[in-house]
Amino acid sequence: MLENMRNIGIMAHIDAGKTTTTERILYYSGKIHKIGEIDDGAATMDFMKQEQDRGITIASAAITTTWKNHQINIIDTPGHVDFTAEVERSLRVLDGAVAVICAVGWVQPQTETVWKQADEFNVPRICFVNKMDRIGADYFGALNDVKTKFNCEVVALEIPIGQGQDFEGVIDLIEMKEIRWDAATEGEKFFVTEISEENKSEALSWREKLIDTVASNDDDLAELYLEGQEIFNEQIKAAIRKAVIARKLVPFFCGSSRHNQGIQPLMDGIIDYLPCPTEIPPANAIHVKKNEEENVLIECDPQAKTPCGLVFKIQYDPQMGMLCYVRMYAGKISVGNQIYNVGKKKRERVNRILRVNANHMEQMDSVSAGDIAVFVGFKIAQTGDTIGSEGFPVLLESVKFPEPVISIAIEPETMSDRDKLNETLDILSHEDPTFTHRDDEETGQLVISGMGELHLDVLVTRIREDFKCQCRVGAPQVTYRESITSTSDYDETYSRVLAGKEVNASLSIHVEPCETGTGNVYICDVKKDSNIPEEIYDAIEQSINNCFGGGIKMGYPCADICVKLTDIKYDPLTSTTFAFEAAAAEAFDAACNNSSPNLLEPVMNVDIESPSEFIGDAMSQITQRGGIILSMEEKTGGNIVHAQAPMASMFGFSTTLRSVTQGRATFGMTFSHFQQKAK
Repeated sequence: MLENMRNIGIMAHIDAGKTTTTERILYYSGKIHKIGEIDDGAATMDFMKQEQDRGITIASAAITTTWKNHQINIIDTPGHVDFTAEVERSLRVLDGAVAVICAVGWVQPQTETVWKQADEFNVPRICFVNKMDRIGADYFGALNDVKTKFNCEVVALEIPIGQGQDFEGVIDLIEMKEIRWDAATEGEKFFVTEISEENKSEALSWREKLIDTVASNDDDLAELYLEGQEIFNEQIKAAIRKAVIARKLVPFFCGSSRHNQGIQPLMDGIIDYLPCPTEIPPANAIHVKKNEEENVLIECDPQAKTPCGLVFKIQYDPQMGMLCYVRMYAGKISVGNQIYNVGKKKRERVNRILRVNANHMEQMDSVSAGDIAVFVGFKIAQTGDTIGSEGFPVLLESVKFPEPVISIAIEPETMSDRDKLNETLDILSHEDPTFTHRDDEETGQLVISGMGELHLDVLVTRIREDFKCQCRVGAPQVTYRESITSTSDYDETYSRVLAGKEVNASLSIHVEPCETGTGNVYICDVKKDSNIPEEIYDAIEQSINNCFGGGIKMGYPCADICVKLTDIKYDPLTSTTFAFEAAAAEAFDAACNNSSPNLLEPVMNVDIESPSEFIGDAMSQITQRGGIILSMEEKTGGNIVHAQAPMASMFGFSTTLRSVTQGRATFGMTFSHFQQKAK
């Protein structure tokens, strides 16, 4: 029953309590029998050794549990900005999300990042204000901060009984009851009582606000409200659910996950207010046999004749090989079926289907629309691939990932390990779309690239410990880009005698700079001639796309360049695809060199959280490194500085920041854009 299924994600800033909250959900739903603590390295969802050692979530983990006859597929996502790809691909396939907000820190920098990602994928969400028992906790401050920062309508479904060290429990504003949790049973038992006289006036005031807010988003409820008629709790819940699914309303819950308070009402909220797979809009897809611009809507229907699913994550397992995490959008796939990979135009066999329980797997015979499962047996599938049937080949919108901005050189301890290292790097880049590796033609070094220093540190540790491949690494290097600053036209004629046969190709191209951040573009600006084989046009496009990756002068990848094919001369006797590939490459090289090429460096968004007394020193560290302060906001117990700085100047910044702030400031970095490198 799809009505009894929820696909949700837990998202938040690092250390807000995502994994801790997930652990409690699993415990109270009976999925685990002992609560695992992150501080002890025993959290169920942080099952990778590195996650346990570092106390952070690195890979998004999936698990299935049940609560009140509802199946809940949960994905616990990382909070650290270096692992933003894990959040991106998880949100792409979720139907709803729980945003965990720290009661002391309120909306923190990475909260803003994941919230925007959720907006991009139109994910309905509810909020859980965690750490209500901490000194400085302010539930109503967090509520207003979300409302102000994200310009969204919020509604409190609970209010706390006391805050900070005085936190006792919550008042349910719909049922109008007080709830307190029993510490002796780790919060498994809780007590529901009538609202005390001292809390009644505040509870009635907030319930009035709740009904007013919900009624303003629901015409039927508004009519009852204005006429002064009685409004039943089920009507309020139905109206909230409708508004949440339409993304008009964000309900708020509160508690303390670490001390087992507030989780059961949150689980009820997941079922009551987040959508089931049939309540979200149909998925957009493109039918590849028709006009590429023609969109197809994929309804969530388990009875559909043709299956359709999206591979949103790849994970390597030493025993089973590649595990492909698939969200099904239509139809049904069974073990032993042959499936068509639409993008790769290849068939693959489903050897096994598994239900994921973090690092434990359960065998399944089949998986249907709306569900999430792991497929074993695929050889060529990658993140973002659509699987379906040849009879109805549709491509679902893939996941877009940011480009790597930091690189280090890596080499094996011994030459005999070189092949093993290359094989390991292939596996890791297959798993993680933001991790790449290449051989540097000038230095002969093997270079790996990622999203930040922590990202590469984690990957190098995995290479050494998980794959038992010993290696040495160099100092971090910035990944630059090359672009052009002016336009240029170029005519190229390629003429050679190869193996005693004359080959010729002639073409003209126009190059011009694109707007910053738009990427590289190739346009065939000539009317296609039926006398010229299609593979000739394909060869030219392939060659230009290869040139984008090879750079202009320095060998760095190109950025924001538009290339137009303006003329082509074809001789059926002497022209070959190879000749046009070579001509296109030479034309690209000459045209770009004539267009005043320049070097671009990555610029990072830097968010620093610091106590007020150290904020001046923290800002000084940014400006000394060539950064620009964009804005600053004051919060309880500290300030947040938003700045931008060149990536090249930010190496070692964490050590310096800790030094000048006595270890009390933290910061996060995300890639912003490429800009011309300062002389």
